[in-house]
Amino acid sequence: MAQPEVRQVSPQEPHPARWHILGFLGVAQLMLILDVTVVAIALPHIGTDLELGREALTWTVSAYTLTFGGLMLLGGRITDLVGAKPVVLAGLLLFAVASLVTGLAGSAGLLVGGRVAQGVGAALLSPSALSLVVALFDGEERNKALGVWSALGGGGAALGVLLGGLLTAGPGWSWVFYVNVPIGLVIAAVLAALLPARPATSADRPRLDALGAILVTSSSASLIYALIAAGERGWLSALTGWLVLAAAVGYVLFVLWQRRARSPLMDVRMLARRPVATGAFLILMATALMIAVFFLGTFYFQHAVGYGALQAGLLFLPVALATMLGAHLTGRMLGRWGGRRLAVAGLTVAAIGLAVPAVSMNTVSVVLGVAVAAAGTGAMFVIASATALGQVAPHEAGIASGIVSTFHEFGASIGAAVVSSVAAASLVGTTLSGFTNGFIVAAAAAAVGAVAAALLTPGRTNRQNQPHPS
Repeated sequence: MAQPEVRQVSPQEPHPARWHILGFLGVAQLMLILDVTVVAIALPHIGTDLELGREALTWTVSAYTLTFGGLMLLGGRITDLVGAKPVVLAGLLLFAVASLVTGLAGSAGLLVGGRVAQGVGAALLSPSALSLVVALFDGEERNKALGVWSALGGGGAALGVLLGGLLTAGPGWSWVFYVNVPIGLVIAAVLAALLPARPATSADRPRLDALGAILVTSSSASLIYALIAAGERGWLSALTGWLVLAAAVGYVLFVLWQRRARSPLMDVRMLARRPVATGAFLILMATALMIAVFFLGTFYFQHAVGYGALQAGLLFLPVALATMLGAHLTGRMLGRWGGRRLAVAGLTVAAIGLAVPAVSMNTVSVVLGVAVAAAGTGAMFVIASATALGQVAPHEAGIASGIVSTFHEFGASIGAAVVSSVAAASLVGTTLSGFTNGFIVAAAAAAVGAVAAALLTPGRTNRQNQPHPS
């Protein structure tokens, strides 16, 4: 799903173990993707065992995705500076240790702190791993390898809901995090032996833009905190207003700094390009809707209906499969239909699906409606990447993909924060009105997004400019 910034470098000679390396890197990337959906299923049990409030539970999701997205471009810069191998190993080890700490957490502070550390590890691991994939493969082999890499997104969603249910219902929610420890350590040991000790790929190595990373991450954290706090303090409260204002000021400072920094974290000028800006918007919408649905659904099934974690995970399998089906069909139709019509169709389908449980809420309607909505959001993932990357120059593809990946993670943070506040009454009480309101807001957001997509998404481009669907 996420594709951070990479530099495309062809290896002089194919590495004999490149496909084995791809397999281990793919499992590592899968862990990072799983750690969003697998945790969503475990949230009610985590809240009960640790006596956590709604805000702490929301930060359990948002702290990881916010740190992951906010520091991902910095991770790519570090990879350019010191080389991919040490950054991959450092990211893996940090992620494994942070997972152990999170699993052992007995308080909200340690739990959220562990999730932040996991996000830092993921921000190091994901861009460096992808840069290795690009460096180890060339020509048609590279296309196949990147196809495998891209397919991990849908597979991660499907596996996450089932694995989260199995682990939470079996050994307990802590194993949602513990399972990363042996896997991460084994992969690190194998990659330490297999990976070539390649130097950094760029002679003109960029400087680290630490200030840019601090500005964008802290500004986003302020916005997410405002959205979460609004559930108790009100959307028009002074605290909410000040936090939103602080976020806006921080984003302005970030843009100004990026325009004068010698090695900027992000080329913000690309966001002025219609395809890239539209792709960032679409991926943010798709991820926000997907995470909102998982957040609402898992609490409805377990908190309101009384299903166990395994039953909830199984009920989400049609949702995950619908996501993959929507992505697959969209990839096949994109060349003929173009991005605009498919973007509008995808968001319209999502709005219709989300409206079903808002009108009549029961187990069947929630599963059916959310599955229909998932087909629409699955389509959006493909359209967003194709729109943002389909018309950029080859040397700009890494920057554009890094922007899309960052908005992908921020979308997850925003989706969890907004729906948590809207549905607060049901998350901490016994009423169903909060769930209904959550689905109404999600459906309305998808409908507004469909209108925006119709106005913003570029028209159909020449067929040869369309990315080949993986």
